[in-house]
Amino acid sequence: MVTVNSYFTDFLKNIRLTQNQIKDLARGHNTLRSRLLADEDLSKIIETTFLQGSYKRNTAVKPKGGKRSDVDIIVVTNIEADTVTPNEALEVFTPFLDKYYADKYTINQRSIGIELSYVDLDLVITAKIKDTDTLSFMKNEGRKMTRGLQKMINTEEYYNSVLGDLVIKMNSEEKKDPEPILIPDMNDNVWSLTNPLAQIYWTIEKNKACNGNYINVVKTLKWWKKHHDTPKYPKGYPLEHIIGQTCPNDIETVAQGITATLEEIVRKYPTKPMLIDHGVKEHDVFGRITEDEYGEFYDLIKEAASIARKAIDESDLSTSVDYWRDLLGTEFPPSNTPPSTNNKFTPRNSPTEDIGSARFG
Repeated sequence: MVTVNSYFTDFLKNIRLTQNQIKDLARGHNTLRSRLLADEDLSKIIETTFLQGSYKRNTAVKPKGGKRSDVDIIVVTNIEADTVTPNEALEVFTPFLDKYYADKYTINQRSIGIELSYVDLDLVITAKIKDTDTLSFMKNEGRKMTRGLQKMINTEEYYNSVLGDLVIKMNSEEKKDPEPILIPDMNDNVWSLTNPLAQIYWTIEKNKACNGNYINVVKTLKWWKKHHDTPKYPKGYPLEHIIGQTCPNDIETVAQGITATLEEIVRKYPTKPMLIDHGVKEHDVFGRITEDEYGEFYDLIKEAASIARKAIDESDLSTSVDYWRDLLGTEFPPSNTPPSTNNKFTPRNSPTEDIGSARFG
């Protein structure tokens, strides 16, 4: 029996990274990593590199409108935050950047942006990581990257072992959150806390609670936001975070999760909220978003929630599909085109198959 869920199956395939885009990401990252580790000066201070961001959490979607793919890379160093400022740390990396990426890099608040013709890289420098479990995990992931980033992005094979042999003990009686790490805030020249491992861990647990549907709800709403250039923010992780705070547990379908999430944002956050980052209570994820930007975003959310409610309540399949296509764009299959599968929708990204079921201990 053909259902709306079958159309969502095809839609989710359509918004994934293409194989060529994955190859570009792998090439850009592997080249950068090889150069860093071969550099005579930097190799002495680099412990490993670590992939973070939406690819690590399996919430990435392909770029829209001919834009380049981008990937976030943490460079774990042994720089002492107590004695070296972020600006001084940046000076250590500047000769390397000038040598390989002259006129292609930009210093952002928390990262170094590198724009290549085929991919964008965000390079994040850390201070020395003193927690041995966190460092062990990142080194383990760094070794996996040497075996081919291409196999690790957007693939079930990677997420089967995403947390590897880490400090993860499912049956451990003593549970603790991953430790935060220090990255530079270039605007204020101070080291600030972030916790990519806590974000990964939280996403794993949330996806399990949502019967494997959560990360596909995130992908869908990220794709929806790409259709709206104004306001620019929230996007990326801040958008993902507010979705996580409003998506209910125990959802049975992606359509249900999308509708409930949009309606819950409308109900819960009529004004710009303070959203505390996972594992870093000092960080407001929405701190850099202005009241005006949030107001525009809220208006978009209200409109989207109305369309999603019409789509999910519509009993006629063709009309329901048309509503979803109106909301999500032309990558959502049209109602006059049968979906490629007649099977009942089953999320590809189940909590046991794609992003693991591990717990930090």
